[in-house]
Amino acid sequence: MTTTQDYVVAGMTCEHCTQAVSEEVLAVPGVREVTVHLDGGTMTVTSEDPIDFDALSAAVDEAGYTLGSR
Repeated sequence: MTTTQDYVVAGMTCEHCTQAVSEEVLAVPGVREVTVHLDGGTMTVTSEDPIDFDALSAAVDEAGYTLGSR
């Protein structure tokens, strides 16, 4: 089963920000795809299993930003 979920990512200001978030989130087990949108500060995550919000939040935090649900 594939799950897709949208999230808000606070604090991104440039393309480097989107790359940092993408790299950290792709390292979360089960994440298949991530698309980060600088305009609007959002990201879409596709996962093989139900998405673990805490794991995603920790990954975004590691990149230096804050995750919220949408």
